[in-house]
Amino acid sequence: MGAAAPQVSDPPDSAGDRWPHRSVRTVGKLVAQLPGRQVESCTAAIVDAPNGSVVATAAHCLTNPQRPHAPRALYFQPGYAHRGGPEAVLRKGWKVASWRTAPGWNVHRRLKSILPHDWAFLRMEKRHGRTIQQTYGANRLHFGRVGGGRTTTLGYPAEPPYDGERLDYCAGDAHRYARGEIAAADVGALSLRPCDLTQGASGGPWLRGYDPARQSGTLVAVTSVGSDDELLGRPYPERARSVFREVGARGR
Repeated sequence: MGAAAPQVSDPPDSAGDRWPHRSVRTVGKLVAQLPGRQVESCTAAIVDAPNGSVVATAAHCLTNPQRPHAPRALYFQPGYAHRGGPEAVLRKGWKVASWRTAPGWNVHRRLKSILPHDWAFLRMEKRHGRTIQQTYGANRLHFGRVGGGRTTTLGYPAEPPYDGERLDYCAGDAHRYARGEIAAADVGALSLRPCDLTQGASGGPWLRGYDPARQSGTLVAVTSVGSDDELLGRPYPERARSVFREVGARGR
């Protein structure tokens, strides 16, 4: 007999509520270790890859025009929920072995001009001989144009009224921006409004067809930028396939 079909269950509409099931095992907190004992936190999600070791996030979580130098180290904790803050992720999380940002992500240019390239892949180290995907599962990854539709985005917002310690979400009918509706840099981006998630939610997955049993879905974008009541998700373009194949190749 074949594998059981996913039991799709879209979460209720949300503008930034607490995720009702505490955590999602394929989604977690990403922490960058910076010089001077500083840290920065984002969100990321495991995606299905041949080597079982790939995590998707936003490029600006790794480097950006305000912080062009690469972090000293990166750690990721799937299923994070009230587990001691960024310092605990640095101590107990899975270590990032390497990462690749989009070829067009040039931190020596203005942020607005490089936002169409705000996506990245992380390759994780194994733990006790097992990959992160073997341990927690993974989301399917969609490449190419994404239309509007029912979408859920997850993240760990850390600015008030949030604290970065719990998983929060927005859900509703996402809108895809077309030319003439928004600045050229954001054409093709997905929008959820209202959505109040703050800094720390960056890099979080935009999921469709969420299966609560597997705690995964199809990742169609990652959180890029936002305003007071809107969040924008950046899809992975077709040209991201070659980067993904390199990061996700078996034997790496």
